[in-house]
Formats: sequence, structure tokens, C-alpha cells
Amino acid sequence: MITSVLVANRGEIACRIFRTCRELGIRTVAVHSDADGNALHARVADAAVRLPGAAPADTYLRGDLIVKAALAAGADAVHPGYGFLSENADFARAVLDAGLVWIGPPPQAIEAMASKTRAKKLMGLEPLATVTADDLPVLVKAAAGGGGRGMRIVRSLDALDAELTAARAEALSAFGDDEVFVEPYVEGGRHVEVQILADTHGTVWALGTRDCSLQRRHQKVIEEAPAPGLTSELTDSLCAMAVRAARTVDYAGAGTVEFLVADGRAHFLEMNTRLQVEHPVTEALFGVDLVALQLRVAEGAALESDPPRACGHAIEARLYAEDPAREWAPQTGTLHRLAVADVRLDTGYADGDTIGVHYDPMLAKAIAHAPTRAEALRKLAGALERGEIHGPATNRDLLVRSLRHEEFTTARMDTGFYDRHLSDLTESVPDPYAPLAAALADAHGRSRFGGGWRNLPSQPQVKRYLMAGEEHEAAYRYTREGLTADGVRVVHADARLVVLEADGVRRRFEVSRYGDQVYVGPTALTALPRFREPTADRAPGSLLAPMPGTVVRVAEGLTVGAAVQAGEPLLWLEAMKMEHKITAPVTGTVTALHALPGRQVEVGALLAVVQDSPPR
Repeated sequence: MITSVLVANRGEIACRIFRTCRELGIRTVAVHSDADGNALHARVADAAVRLPGAAPADTYLRGDLIVKAALAAGADAVHPGYGFLSENADFARAVLDAGLVWIGPPPQAIEAMASKTRAKKLMGLEPLATVTADDLPVLVKAAAGGGGRGMRIVRSLDALDAELTAARAEALSAFGDDEVFVEPYVEGGRHVEVQILADTHGTVWALGTRDCSLQRRHQKVIEEAPAPGLTSELTDSLCAMAVRAARTVDYAGAGTVEFLVADGRAHFLEMNTRLQVEHPVTEALFGVDLVALQLRVAEGAALESDPPRACGHAIEARLYAEDPAREWAPQTGTLHRLAVADVRLDTGYADGDTIGVHYDPMLAKAIAHAPTRAEALRKLAGALERGEIHGPATNRDLLVRSLRHEEFTTARMDTGFYDRHLSDLTESVPDPYAPLAAALADAHGRSRFGGGWRNLPSQPQVKRYLMAGEEHEAAYRYTREGLTADGVRVVHADARLVVLEADGVRRRFEVSRYGDQVYVGPTALTALPRFREPTADRAPGSLLAPMPGTVVRVAEGLTVGAAVQAGEPLLWLEAMKMEHKITAPVTGTVTALHALPGRQVEVGALLAVVQDSPPR
């Protein structure tokens, strides 16, 4: 029997595995980088072992250090979670060679399927050896790992070499393996996958389908089970192919077989030899705990001959610290409050934690289960809309609007959903009463509130706020009757709750404040100073870092004095495990270059200056 488990991972998935271990009476061990020294997963484990450094290559990708940590902490088993070393056969062998239990598939199965190129060959498929114009568009993919990293769509032959170079660099950083391959890109397809679970006694379960078509940068955003709108024949075919893939490599444990479905046909993509981020929707649908079943299989127990039956519909949304309206730019800072009621919330953060630059920007996964798909969508959208998410910008509004979008509610979505609808889904729709509610809450307790009133009417009090990138003013007066505002009756106002009545409709606003940051319900505002501060002068054409991160590459030959074209890539920043391209704003000349490979920069740091003038 397993008595102590080290989770070779971090954040949300480590916390989720620890939860099941505690329920089963199993002791837990965390590993953490220096950047994660105070992270939630390190705090909630029974023991924690430091991995010196911050970069994944120095910490969570160091299998030798993780095995030593397991032995030092007295663990007798290792669970890899997902990402990092979860699909690394050498790491699995090292765990087994150390006398520890490996909570995952056999190393030979990982080796066969963890490389997407080898997996395709096992399924009778081959990547493209050469690419011609007739093959376009094509998809460049990392052979190892997943999560959209090391993946690029290429629509012109001229761009192929540059995208191959970028994909290799990103894959090496994320997975320690720079192998990439090229395959045809299927336009307008749906991303559908099958959850499998196998034991060491010959039983393989196919736990239904999941649809993961809503993606940004090839990384999933919303997932659901079962995949809606598939015929029973196609569903049976997908499950049969998934079971065949598992049996081909003598699989054991949890895994996922992924397909692209287009025109009623299924195209095999890959097999992920690990637990998936979206596994909770399958758990909700079938009423199982996949981590508990993984532990049972690792202990040698047999599964029932038939899997449990599915019931209802489940849907999951990934909450990211990012700004979808600014090319999904990741956000950092203090997460003051994270509370989403009435649904399952899997997270690696607690109130007051810091969101840093080193790892994926996912804050949490919110999962809803209901008798029907429509009810599950409504439940999850409502829970997210009412949730308290105070801190850096997130994709919360995008998620709510996506769940309510007519194309999604009628199950007509595909992987191009955000390419078509992103601008509409990120359009700013600020609450017109939020600034007034913030101002009234701020006024509570001030010297004149509730004090003696003069016969003469007071001058209006004005406060300014930044909301959705625009400045807004809120004005109110003190009168004998209390606080008033033009056209709005103030029913109640204190530091936490404001009740306003306009046009006969009464609305409640819960207000929270953290320094200059104010949250009125789901609306974020920044209190501005009474007097405007002079802005710092910046040369025209200044390129500022849109996020904190590391300069990973500078365009070949880029120096001061170089001529560049508008839109030409100049340098690449890596933040939260994603690369972000910085391009020339105008056609002109590079007059300053402060970015150097390996340099860490803060948001707003000056990277380069491109002046709109021809070179001399």
C-alpha cells in the first residue's frame, strides 16, 4: 500500500492530488522552486522539499533532484501531475530504479506515445517530411509535451523557417526537448478527446468524450463532457480507437487520446500519457475520482470489468491571469481575493498570494455539473459572473461571454472560435454606476458624513477612476437627506455596500478596496489622484515591455541603426511559459536597443526605439 506520495509538480494540480491523498490517508510531499517557496502547494503538503532556482530547467525539470527529494522525505511513490516531467520515460525509469512506486503508465508506454511523431507512426500515420505550397496551411508542433507550447500555424512557405526556429526554442524551454514536426492543419475542426483508464490486468476503460475546441494559442480554455453533437457511431469509433491505442502499448493508468473531428471524420492527433488538465469534467460526468483510481492501479488493483455510467453534463472553464484584449498578455501581482461559489474550484492560489512571471498564468479551473448541457452552461456562467476575483486582470469576462455565445450554446463551435469572435467577446462594457458606488463607499466615515448639515447646499464631491482603460468621474453631494447624486437615489452607502435606485430599479453593489484598486462587484477600477501627475516623456516609437518577463531572443542582425519594416519581429519575451513577439510599430530606424537575450525586464521597461524616418 502507498503511504506517502511526492507530487513532482506545482500549483493547482499538486493541490488537487494532495486533496485525494488526504482523503485516502496518504501523506503528501511537495517540491518547490525558490519562486514557489510560499506557494499554496508547498504550504498545504505534509512536507516540502526545495529545488534551488526558479527556471523550470533548474527545478521542476530536474528529475534527479526530484527523486532525491522523494527519498529524503520518505515518500514511497511519485505522482508526476501534468506538464514538466509527466511524459518523460527516463524520469519514470529513474523513479522505479530508486525503488519508488511510479503513479503513471509504464516507461515503455510513455516512450511510445509521449513523442507525437512516434505515436503517429504507431497509429499508421506519418508527419510531413517536406512542405510545399499545396500542403498549406500546416501546423508545427513540439514532439514532446503539450499545452500549446511549441506550436505554430504556418500559412506561407516564407514563414516556415522562422516558425520552426521559434517552436524549437519554446519546446526546449518548456520540455527540455527541441524536436518538432509538421503536419497538415485542419481548418474548422473540433478538438475531441477520449479519457482512458487501464489497469495491469488487461482492462481498459474508455470514459467517454470531451470537447476542448475553445482554445487560445492552441491551449484549451473551456472543456466539456460529453462532446456535444456527435453521432453515436462516431462516439463509438473514437472510443474504440482510444482503447486500441492503449492496448497497442500495454498502457496502464490514466491517459487521453486526442482527435480533430471535421466533416464527421476523426483525425488522430496524439496520446497524452498523463492526467489532463480537464480531467474534472470526466470525474463529474462519471462520478469517479481519477486520481484515486490512478493510485489503485499503481498499487496493482484491478478495475471493474465495465466503467461506471455517465450522468448529465459537465463543463470546465480555465481562469487565467491574462488580458485577452491585449493578445492574451499574462498578468502578475497580488491575488487579493478568489472566491467562486456553487461550483467546484480547483486552484493553486489562496487570497493574498502573488502571481509571478515564472509559470503558467492559470489561476483556477471552475467546473459545473448539471442534468443537461444548457443547465451546466448557465450554472457555470452565473457562478463566474458572481465570483469575487480581485487582483490582476483575468479572462473572467471572456469566459462568461463565451459560455453564453450563441455559437457555443448551440454546439456549433470549432477551434477557430476565438479567431472569429475575440474582438466582440473582449469589447468593454463598463457598469455606468460602478464609479459612483466606489466613490460613495470611499466617502463613508468621512468627517461630514452623518455630521451637522449647513443650510446652504454643499459643493459636489468628485472622484476620478480608471475603468476599462478610460477615465470616469463620479460626483455626489451631502444634503440634509444624506448623500445624493444626479438622477440616482442613494438608498444605502457604507464602506462595503452601496445600494442605488435609478429609474425605479434598486441595485446592490458590494465594494472591496485594496489601496488604489477598487472592485465594485466584478468591475475593477483604479482610484486616480485628485490632481493629475505629469507623464514621463517617452521618445516616439518607444517599445515598452507589455509584461514582466525575460528577453529570450533578438532578431538576427538587429542593432542600432538597422532599418526595419512595420510589423517586423524584433525580439521575443518569455513570460509565464509563453513566448510573446515584439514587433516594429513603424517602418523606420532602430535608434536605441536595450533588450539583450537573458535580460529580465519589468512591465513598462524600455526595450527599443524605432523612429519613423529612413536610415541615413
